[in-house]
Amino acid sequence: MARTRLLADYRPFPFALTETRLRFDLAPTATRVRAELDFAPAVPGADLVLDGAGLRTLSLRIDGVEPDPAAITMGDETLTISAGALPGGSFTLSTEVEIDPERNTALEGLYLSGGIFCTQCEAEGFRHITWYPDRPDVMAPFRVQIRSDLPVLLSNGNPVAAEPGLAEWHDPWPKPAYLFALVAGELEALSDRFTTMTGRDVALNVWVRPGDLPRAGFAMEALKKSMLWDERVYGREYDLDVFNIVAVDDFNMGAMENKGLNIFNSKLVLASPDTATDTDYERIEAVIAHEYFHNWTGNRITCRDWFQLCLKEGLTVFRDQQFTSDMRSAAVKRIEDVVTLRARQFREDAGPLAHPPRPDHYEEINNFYTATVYEKGAEVIGMLKRLVGDGNYRAALDLYFDRHDGQACTIEDWLKVFEDATGRDLTQFARWYTDAGTPEVTLVEAWDEDEAGGTLTLSLSQTTKPTPGQPDKPPRVIPVAVGLIGRNGGEQRPTELLELTGPTQGWRFEGLGSRPVVSALRGFSAPVVLRHDLDEAGRATLLAHDTDPFARWEAGRGLAIDALIARVGGDTDAGAAYVRAIGSFLDGAAADPAFAALVLRLPPEDEIATLLHDRGIVPDPDAIHAARESLARDLARAHEGTLAALFDAMEVPGPYSPDAEPSGRRALRLEALSLLTRLDGGARARALWDGARNMTERMGALASLVRVGQADDALRGMETEFGANRLVMDKFFAVQPMAAAPGRAVEIARTLAGRPDFDWRNPNRFRALIGGLSANHAAFHAADGSGYDFVADWLTRLDPVNPQTTARMASAFETWTRYDAGRRKHARAALERIASLPRLSRNTAEMLTRLLAAGG
Repeated sequence: MARTRLLADYRPFPFALTETRLRFDLAPTATRVRAELDFAPAVPGADLVLDGAGLRTLSLRIDGVEPDPAAITMGDETLTISAGALPGGSFTLSTEVEIDPERNTALEGLYLSGGIFCTQCEAEGFRHITWYPDRPDVMAPFRVQIRSDLPVLLSNGNPVAAEPGLAEWHDPWPKPAYLFALVAGELEALSDRFTTMTGRDVALNVWVRPGDLPRAGFAMEALKKSMLWDERVYGREYDLDVFNIVAVDDFNMGAMENKGLNIFNSKLVLASPDTATDTDYERIEAVIAHEYFHNWTGNRITCRDWFQLCLKEGLTVFRDQQFTSDMRSAAVKRIEDVVTLRARQFREDAGPLAHPPRPDHYEEINNFYTATVYEKGAEVIGMLKRLVGDGNYRAALDLYFDRHDGQACTIEDWLKVFEDATGRDLTQFARWYTDAGTPEVTLVEAWDEDEAGGTLTLSLSQTTKPTPGQPDKPPRVIPVAVGLIGRNGGEQRPTELLELTGPTQGWRFEGLGSRPVVSALRGFSAPVVLRHDLDEAGRATLLAHDTDPFARWEAGRGLAIDALIARVGGDTDAGAAYVRAIGSFLDGAAADPAFAALVLRLPPEDEIATLLHDRGIVPDPDAIHAARESLARDLARAHEGTLAALFDAMEVPGPYSPDAEPSGRRALRLEALSLLTRLDGGARARALWDGARNMTERMGALASLVRVGQADDALRGMETEFGANRLVMDKFFAVQPMAAAPGRAVEIARTLAGRPDFDWRNPNRFRALIGGLSANHAAFHAADGSGYDFVADWLTRLDPVNPQTTARMASAFETWTRYDAGRRKHARAALERIASLPRLSRNTAEMLTRLLAAGG
């Protein structure tokens, strides 16, 4: 039975753990783990309660003596030693357990991935390894001995002994159990060195399977860039003698920041021009940076309990966003982050899975590794930085590192640092951490002519809709960045940061020569929905002249949304202003191709469904798809010549580079191709596929060919050339249901699921196919329920094997209640079928309970 855990119930662990010593005797089905834990009582008379799951206990001693069996109580996931059986002072608890890594298909704790022993202990995986106080506020130095005949034996910290069949590692920095890591297997290393800002020499290794070494070089370069950037921007220096990265194929997450031994999903390490796209390269660079930055914001300073997860994740996401902005284009990165936030987190906030960045209760913590914790958590950090300024932000971070190094902290600790560093009261700002939901900010303009030319009055108001368990939403601090643009271009007033703190507030701008166009929420200064009644002419002015890249992109997006919503409503001619504005914009598109590619990309279908739902209209996925396709065709017809010229001009000659400039050129070229394919039936896409010199061009061409049903030859060629490459074949499985016409996508997914290389137990392969179909809005929400049924069939099959991946993939259903009665009936039946599993996992059960509750 699932147990709800409450933030209010937190109590410190009643013992101090001063050192952890582990010995592993590795064997695929019978690994033995010996643990020696040095405890000192912190609360007199307390029982010692340890966590454990799936352990075969072989021995237990206290200071070398077996305790009275009557003093030990063993539950399903806990072992309790009564206070009376414990010494009055410090003592050593010694245990030996046996575990079965080979049968560990859930990929939590110690498991096997293609013959490689590896671990994943966040959030509560260490309890599957040995009896332990498996909570983040219990921190200790670790000494680990690994015995095996495998050639590579790795753990956290620094190597202190090595001989055939044995390796010993010592991590001197106290850490919680979730940061423990072990890897053992047949691996090869790409090695390098890094000299820190104080002159310390650090050995760097990227460990991969034999044969993958040629694809590890970019990951190594990304690591060195990350280390240098963290020193320069945050003053943070690496603190061990060695830093290891290991790539494994079977991994529930993207990567894990284990101290000194980061374990990565192989798709976020391995890259070469013929196997990885520009997006893959950028993602690898960002995730390697993210996990490295955790060394300080997550490892040296960790979270007191799992309710504080956004303390480490939100801050580290913000840091990796800053890093990517510096390495590439800050404007493009900001827009991409907003696109991701709106697609994932706004959707989460608007449905049954809504929760604040710091929740106050949960049943299964693995279900809270969400866009709200990560992406919204990062937005909260960004708002805080805007409000206090760059200098105060750096001062507060320096104080945070100095004050809390080696501690397990809370959101209150974090905000107190900013209050002490800046003198600012952040009581109201703290609601961003405790309140769920996306605020809606309404902007109303009033213009008064006067002798000086005119006065513009801006009125801002805020509301937040109720979310599960939180019906009332008091006002928050919302920074709204505003600029004023002349009707003929040029700024009348530079950016000013308006702080909205009440339900409604007003600001006056006097002495304006003529009425400007208001450029609001510049840089997406707060994660809100802005309601601003701006006409087509105003949006076109901003698209043409706004000096803020985000606001300029947003203006074009607004024109596209208005056109799409009108077309869904039956106005098939809507969008003339949008098509004209894009034509004017394309004249200068070559100056910034990456930005132009974003402007040219139409809003996704799911976003249109969300906007219709917000307006009280039941969205029709088929009508939305038809409207988007028709607008894309009209855009292509109106600007066919310009798009064709851009397609030719944006070709990147010479050797492949994943850097920002050539990547931007390829992005614009492929956006032009996507539109032109609506006219030429795939002729250009076939030619590009045949002559492609890198995987970015291949996948862009392939997606266009799949969309028009002309991909059979290309798919056969891809399978012939890359059938043995697991990561490329993941792309093969994903692109077909994702890009296919909705009427064909489910059948395509069924066919792919029947292939012998659909290794559904591998999280990457499962996510590729099931996630690919779920991302095809009209196909997943097919009126006959076939999309729901297909996904439910596979979630039902996966749950007994891998509950974490099942629960996360179940979020595909989070918007099911916004559709028509027929679709709701099909979706409910699919969800109830999953819920009826006789031994449904705790992870998936919590998700289904929340999803089904939304339907009444």
